[in-house]
Amino acid sequence: MAHRQPPVLVRAVLVAAGVVAVQALLVGVFAWPAANARPRDLPVVVAGPAPAAEQLANRLRAERPGAFDITTVADATAADQALRDRDAYAAFVVGAGGVALHTASAASPTVAQLLTQAATELGGERPQVTDVVPADPDDPRGAGFAAGFLPLAITSLLFGTALVVAVGSRSGRLFGVAAYAVLAGLIGALVLHQWLGVLPDNYLANAAAIGLFTLAASATVAGLGSLLGYPGIGLGALLVFLVGNPLSALNAAPQLLPEPWGDVGQWLPVGAGGSALRSAAYFDWAGAGQAIWVLTGYAVVGLALVLLGRATRAGITRGVTIPPASRGA
Repeated sequence: MAHRQPPVLVRAVLVAAGVVAVQALLVGVFAWPAANARPRDLPVVVAGPAPAAEQLANRLRAERPGAFDITTVADATAADQALRDRDAYAAFVVGAGGVALHTASAASPTVAQLLTQAATELGGERPQVTDVVPADPDDPRGAGFAAGFLPLAITSLLFGTALVVAVGSRSGRLFGVAAYAVLAGLIGALVLHQWLGVLPDNYLANAAAIGLFTLAASATVAGLGSLLGYPGIGLGALLVFLVGNPLSALNAAPQLLPEPWGDVGQWLPVGAGGSALRSAAYFDWAGAGQAIWVLTGYAVVGLALVLLGRATRAGITRGVTIPPASRGA
């Protein structure tokens, strides 16, 4: 007995229901981190004479349980160094005139504003604020940084996909990923600084960070696509964009996301890439160690999968399967 296809209207409804289910999932994934953002073990420093600094630290712990990961230091100089090293987002400095706030808005303008409010609540009035590592004056709220970084992730995803679809040889794919990363770094840094003005004038460092991120992201997609075909491209899209972007905390901080998702986001390409670019642009690479290792890992594994994919599985070109890897590299 022949299998009967469901009527066209039923198929249309099933397709619509499937897309709406995916839509609901994506809305939740993208909105949930922002809707639940609040400080969770946010690294801050309390500076001042030992008794006063410890008293303020204890008060912060009591009034906002679990919000801050507090380190005490002797004075404002040590506190400012911690900010420059990306060991903390801000410092509460106890002095004769009360509590002053030292921030590093370049690390996260959102966190700097949040901590200014917290310091105001502590003292009953807005504290004196010193921005030790300020954000770019053309992008004081950090919106341009996040918005400018997102297209780098999208184009890396698209390029990795296009490379698998259009280029059959592994040597061509390897060369393509390398060329894309170099060009994306050089042009991306130029656009973000010269045109948009959302990065400081640290061109070579900015280009290096962008190049490493685009290499990691595009190699991941190209490698998974080379090995697994279209399902691999889908998995690459999941890692690079669909999950990686909302967990990246590009316009906030990982410590504002529900645990453990803030940490998870820093082990994905977009989160690591954003952290590396901030460190390169504003902090002379301070605090970029984990991000560099994560991006390097994705790049190496992705490139290895490109080689492995051509050696063991057909690639994809113009929507059809290539014959096995016996075709010339």
